[in-house]
Parts: sequence; structure tokens; C-alpha cells
Amino acid sequence: MKYESQAVAKPYFIAAIALFVGQVLFGLILGTQYLIGDFMFPEIPFNVARMVHTNLLVIWLLFGFMGASYFLVPEESERELYSPKLAIILFWVFLVAAVLTVLGYLLVPYSSLAAMTGNDIWPTMGREFLEQPTITKIGIVIVVLGFIFNIGMTVLSGRKTVISIVLLTGLVGLAVFFLFAFYNPVNLVLDKFFWWWVIHLWVEGVWELIMGAILAFVLIKVTGVDREVIEKWLYVIVAFALITGVIGTGHHYFYIGTPEYWLWLGSIFSALEPIPFFMMTLFAFNMVSRRRRDHPNKAAVLWALGTAVLSFLGAGVWGFMHTLAPVNYYTHGSQITSAHGHLAFFGAYVLIVITIISYAMPIIRGQAAAPEITQRFEKWSFWLMATGMVTITLALTGAGVLQVWLQRMAEEPMSFMATQDSITFFYWLRLAAGFVFTTGLFVYVASFFVGQKESKSTTVSE
Repeated sequence: MKYESQAVAKPYFIAAIALFVGQVLFGLILGTQYLIGDFMFPEIPFNVARMVHTNLLVIWLLFGFMGASYFLVPEESERELYSPKLAIILFWVFLVAAVLTVLGYLLVPYSSLAAMTGNDIWPTMGREFLEQPTITKIGIVIVVLGFIFNIGMTVLSGRKTVISIVLLTGLVGLAVFFLFAFYNPVNLVLDKFFWWWVIHLWVEGVWELIMGAILAFVLIKVTGVDREVIEKWLYVIVAFALITGVIGTGHHYFYIGTPEYWLWLGSIFSALEPIPFFMMTLFAFNMVSRRRRDHPNKAAVLWALGTAVLSFLGAGVWGFMHTLAPVNYYTHGSQITSAHGHLAFFGAYVLIVITIISYAMPIIRGQAAAPEITQRFEKWSFWLMATGMVTITLALTGAGVLQVWLQRMAEEPMSFMATQDSITFFYWLRLAAGFVFTTGLFVYVASFFVGQKESKSTTVSE
């Protein structure tokens, strides 16, 4: 480890993995409730399980992005972190706020939670993915501003690289667009219009910058390819991601009361959104094939290549499948959307966080790479999780296609519940794949506890 302050990343990575486990366990509960409606009811109703599942996803990814930033920025800036103490304080504030919020979801009726946290004074609750109490949202803003201040001061007072600037731009965008979570207009069209400024412009906009920066950093380290080459790729990928992602927001404006031109703008630009993900795939495989060093951390290389491939499939291919307005007219809100969401989040953001953890944690522990047996566990974990998630995606796609046909296109459309009864086979398949995925996750967690007595004294220079 070149800089002592990089160790600040460790608690962020540990918290991220712990919350990831929680998210997946609630996913299993949800998958079971699709088949056995009363499962764990009334202790954990479906709407609460879904809220915890999606909120934990966002929270643990933010912990992962923060840990990644604290690890890579000192190296990119060639100086210690501006304030490690501030990073640790913000970690505990964020973790306590996250845990209290989840406990609030589980232990208090949502309406009571809203009343207890002053939602009547500044109403921001009750919207999908933005269910957090207003006071929690204010806490998130304080934590993110402190985090960006810390990272920004480190970047601005040290060496400035394309990676650190792209990362900082993505983090600032993350903070700015979250502010729209506080805007909750009475008009439903306006509400949905600006709601997407948080949801879409995070995951199909600024988060792609963060992902690209982390991927570029890891590829420089594990391949030894010249920084100039990787940075040129990053420039082009970021440009395409912003051009297509920002205007591509329009594919969420179909048939919600917005002007008709969004049908064209949304269709055209969102159809181009797979391009940056395809370029990321070419980028990763190209860099690995041109590598100038045989880095001992093979697991990190596998995670990086998996990120490129599965993000292209999930965000690119599965997104394109239902992004054109005439198709989306039938598929919107069906299980096809769920299939796209699962594979896109897993491929793009779950895997990039695991990639940086796989690369950074051995170094924080004083090793160039994890011991061989640890990497073997990681590789098994990758294939189990990837297989599980691809199967989940295929099952949801099958359920979605049948759902659209029976409920929305048939001459005598079936009701929602009757349709759900007709696609239970796919839900059983999804649940079985969920257990495979969970097994992979537990194997990944186990990888941190095996082989640590083996020592890797190998050092790798940049």
C-alpha cells in the first residue's frame, strides 16, 4: 500500500459486503413471497421487503463507491487523503443512519415512520427507491458533501489524472442529482419527470462515470498498459455515456403526460445507450490482451472482465430490448423491466465494486494479491453469482414475455392476478437461481477467511 490513508477504504468495503448480504437475503424473501404470499407475513410484508431490498442495494453500492474512491484517489493524486479522520467520521454517520432507517422500515409502520420523522414538514417520502425519511435524506446529503470535500481537496492539491477527474465529476453529479429527491410536486407528471433525474441520471448517467474510472484504474494496475492508452478509451466512453444517457432519460417519459417528442428523443438516444457499454467490453478485453505484466491477482482480472461483459448484456442488450417507444408501450413495468434491472445493476455496479475490493483488499492487508486458495474461492463465487443472475434474468424475461402476451396483447386479456398464476414456473426458476446466487455470495464472503496464513511477498510496480 503506497499511502497509509488508503486503509480508510477497508471499513467501507466491509460495510458494503455486509449490506450486500442483507440485500440478497431480502431478495430471497421477496422471491418466496411471489410464490407463497403469506411467507413471513405479517412480520415482513411484501412492500417492506421490497423497500429494504432496493434501498440496501443503493446504500451498499454507495459504500462501495466511497471505499473505491478513498483507495484509488491517494494513488492517483500521489498524496495522502486530505482527511482520513473525516472519512472515518462520515463512515459511522452513514452506517448508523442506514441501519436506523432499515430498522425503521422493519419495526414501524411506514405512515408512523413518516409522522415520526417530520415528513409533514417537508414531504419527500413515499416514492419508489426514495422511500427514506426526509431526515435520512438530509443525512445522506451531509455525508456525501463531506465525502466530496475530502476527495476533492485530495484531487485538487495533488496530481490530476483523467481517472481522478472523471471520478470526481461522477461523484459531484451523484450529489447534485440526489437533490431532486427533495422536490416532491403535487402534479404527478412533474413528480415522475424529476424523479427520473435522480433514478435514471444516477444509474444511466453519473454512475457510469464512476464505474468507468474504477475500471480504468484497476486495468492500469493489473495489465500495465500505458496510462495514456487507457485514458483515451476512458475519454471516449465517458463522452458516449453522457450523450446517450442524459437525453436517453426520455425513454422514461413515454406515455406519462410529457410532450410527444419524447417518444422520438427517448427512443433514438436510449437505443444508443448500449454503445458505451459495448466500448467498455472492447476496452477491458483489449487492455487485458495487450497486458505488459502478468499480475498475480487473477481474480481481480476475472471480476473486471465480468463487469464489462455482464454490464453490456444487462444494461445494453436487455435495455435495448424494450427501450423503443412502440415496444415499451406493452412492456413497461412488466417482468421484462425487472430482468433488465437485475442484470444491469449486477453487471455494471455490483461487479465493479467487487472488482475494486478484490484488487484493493489484499494490498490493504499487505499482499500484492490474495493467496491462491482465496482467489480460487473468488473465482467460484464469480461463476456461481454470474450463473445465478443470468438464470434469474432469463426466468424474469420468460415471465415478462408471457405476462405481456396474456395481460396486454391477447384478444381477451387476462387480469393481473390471473396472469401471475400463469407464470409461476418462471418464479420458481427465479427462486432456485436466487439460491445459487446466494451460495456464490457466501463463497465470496468465505474467501476473506481462507488462506490468510499463506504469504504473498510478490510486489508489482506500476
